[in-house]
Amino acid sequence: MIKIGCCAYSYREPINRGKMTLESFIEEAHKIRLDGVELTGYYFQSTEKPYLYGLKRLCLEKGLPISMVSCGAHLWSAEREKRENVIEEIKRWIDVTHELGAPCLRVFGGRWPPPPEYATEWRSMEHAVDAAVEVGRACAEYGASRGVVVALENHGGITRFADDVIRIIEEVDSKWFRLNLDTGNYRDRPYEDIEKSIPYTVHIHAKVAVKSRTGSVKLDYEKIRRILDDAGYNGWVSIEYEEKEKPSKGVPRFAEYLRTVFSYK
Repeated sequence: MIKIGCCAYSYREPINRGKMTLESFIEEAHKIRLDGVELTGYYFQSTEKPYLYGLKRLCLEKGLPISMVSCGAHLWSAEREKRENVIEEIKRWIDVTHELGAPCLRVFGGRWPPPPEYATEWRSMEHAVDAAVEVGRACAEYGASRGVVVALENHGGITRFADDVIRIIEEVDSKWFRLNLDTGNYRDRPYEDIEKSIPYTVHIHAKVAVKSRTGSVKLDYEKIRRILDDAGYNGWVSIEYEEKEKPSKGVPRFAEYLRTVFSYK
């Protein structure tokens, strides 16, 4: 059965204003009857064990599994310093994920094109993808040692299209390296690329709409459900709310809509 959760990023505005913490996000998720929570690394007050264990205990108290931890690391960056440091950064977040008892860690692929000052060094996106694969292999190996799947997100850049996402995953060639499928980030051909990606997916971000240069188009989750059913997907659908309406109103409404769509009664 599909489980409906939500990522803390959905509440970024009240968190950034100091009106909410990860703890109060967990309380809110319990209040609106979500099945679980996704903890976004941007909002951790600490990565020390006492803080992490406090979050873990609160989730247990509220009956909310942690579906995923999300960090902002990119497998590939144009800047040498970032490339040299990213493996250690991801390893640290794998450790955090392990301590929280979550099964997977979200990472990004990398932005494209590179800044103008790096255009000569990175003339081809193929070159960037190759570099991302090497980082992905190192992270997957460490993830396996900690029981954590590294979940690449389709997030534009070198992961704009499903074919590139699939190439990275297949070339990393590890069951500990899979996909966090973001329904709103395949902006050119959303349903076709969602269908291609589902066999590699261990976690899903559900956006209300696909946003492009020509506007915003609401996603058809009845259609998405059929795609998921055909592939036998039975995991998490985690709301990533980016609409203008306040999340205190928009998230519960979207969650109820998703419950209706994914009802298996």
